[in-house]
Amino acid sequence: MKLSEQEQNVANPNRAHFEGLVRDLRNLEEQLRQGGGPDKIARQHQQGKLTARERISRLLDPDSRFLEIGLLIAHDEYDGQAPAVGVVTGIGAIAGREVVVVANDATVKAGSWWPETIRKMLRAQEIAMRCRTPIIYLVDSAGVNLPYQGGVFPGQYGAARIFYYNSIMRRYLKVPQIAAVMGQCVAGGAYLPALSDVILMVEGTSFMGLGGPNLVKGATGQKVDSETLGGARMHNAISGVAHYRSKNDDECLARIREIILELPARPDRSTHVTSDEPALPSTDLYDIIPADHRAPYNARKMLDCILDRDSFDEFQADFAREMIVGHARVCGITVGIIANNRGLIPGASGQPPKFGGIIYTESAEKTAYFIETCNRHGTPLLFIQDVSGFMVGVEAEQSGIIRAGARFVEAMATTTVPKIVLTVNHASGAGYYAMAGQGFDPDFIFTLPTGRMGVMEGESAVMALFASQLEKLRQNDQEPDESLLTEIDKVRSEYERQLDAKYAAARGFVDAVIAPEDIRPVLSMALGTALNNPDSHLGQFGLPVQR
Repeated sequence: MKLSEQEQNVANPNRAHFEGLVRDLRNLEEQLRQGGGPDKIARQHQQGKLTARERISRLLDPDSRFLEIGLLIAHDEYDGQAPAVGVVTGIGAIAGREVVVVANDATVKAGSWWPETIRKMLRAQEIAMRCRTPIIYLVDSAGVNLPYQGGVFPGQYGAARIFYYNSIMRRYLKVPQIAAVMGQCVAGGAYLPALSDVILMVEGTSFMGLGGPNLVKGATGQKVDSETLGGARMHNAISGVAHYRSKNDDECLARIREIILELPARPDRSTHVTSDEPALPSTDLYDIIPADHRAPYNARKMLDCILDRDSFDEFQADFAREMIVGHARVCGITVGIIANNRGLIPGASGQPPKFGGIIYTESAEKTAYFIETCNRHGTPLLFIQDVSGFMVGVEAEQSGIIRAGARFVEAMATTTVPKIVLTVNHASGAGYYAMAGQGFDPDFIFTLPTGRMGVMEGESAVMALFASQLEKLRQNDQEPDESLLTEIDKVRSEYERQLDAKYAAARGFVDAVIAPEDIRPVLSMALGTALNNPDSHLGQFGLPVQR
């Protein structure tokens, strides 16, 4: 007899828990994609303009995936008044070719810039630079959000860095930059299109200028309308700043597609072969990943939900089994897999068992060697994180864990091949760093809703903070009072909040939170984008390396 969905969830609490997390994620994403809401969307249409998301949809190949980067950034700040911080960034395809898109959302505070808006735009530019992928700016912004100018204007990673990246891409990296001014583009923001390769404008709705009519009047006494000062016709016919003039948004977007088609062909992707479905459906992850993050699970079954069927060739399978490494394919793309094994791992003959998710000296050495091998062969790396940290204790220190860990970190940090990260559960301590944490510039970093990113778990934090107090009480045969218990619960609760995957996404620690069914298409697009650059992926610019 077939069980109802409710009965299945009771039978498998893992699925019930995971589906609940995905449901909450989907609801939040849908809310954020509404931007400023129906009234602001209607106003955009009344002005003869498409919204940012409508523009992206019409720009990219029909029915193709748009991999949005940073949708959840700052979703829990600004009293909910800054959905997606007024800019949509991500990766899509034009005629099958990956492009990075940055589109101001004028339905959110006229597309003005919060501090996190800058962060999103810089992240998009870094993806384009490292992957040598064309980048398209759909500009429709009133400029700096003045109440927050202190976090936007100054600083090494303030708005100026956008124009620095513009310049590096033009002069040294030869990354194509296409800018379509489809609304306002004022003050310093005008340098973004000016530092691009091609500038397009739309009649009647575009304005580009270092100052608008009101500022010009106040500064010079001149009275002038927007069209005369900085409209599409003026900049195409008189100033010569712009290169193309379109009648409307649709015509402008069609022209951008033509420009992309005129670019030289991208590098051959010899790593692509026929794609096979995984041995298990991706949705089986709902059952495999435990509701209790501390519980063990079958990591190989987890890999069976992600990798192409029968493609995994494990490296040193009998040695340091707490780390699973080997070659595999994801949607036909060859990758090197580095995954944490979970549960209690039987030790070698006469040796004690090891804890899965912990990195030991042997597993650090094994993984470092594998990374260096993949680097020599030019094989992209996929890190599947569920790591609680490096092993500690007398035996670990005497085995040279510090030196082995450093070798692991150095091999990962200096590899020149693409690095993609997927967090499944824990991403804790120095183990998170070794598994290509964000500070080491992976090309992309994703997490499942079950991902938990932090120095340590709440219970460990409680022990670190309160152990001495609790021990003193025990020695005196005393129990903690209500005040201390409240403080302990507060620490646990705060750690739980900060360990939530959506919290990490809100602060830009991951590019996106994805559901199990999205893993393979997302990884396929991320790897395909990275493979546009056959050379070095070291640093945000893809630094050249002397071999």
